[in-house]
Amino acid sequence: MLLVARFTTSVVYRSHCEKGPGKNLPFSVEIKWWLLVRMTLYFESGFAIPFFTFRH
Repeated sequence: MLLVARFTTSVVYRSHCEKGPGKNLPFSVEIKWWLLVRMTLYFESGFAIPFFTFRH
């Protein structure tokens, strides 16, 4: 049990990630309109694929 506690604390100390909301995401949330465009295109394409597949 003690070994697990030491390992997890050492991992936290060695991590080089920034702290704060949105800093650990794989995309930027700084530019809201660009995030909206990208998410809209992503979800629209996923929703449209079954309809295009059925039509063709």
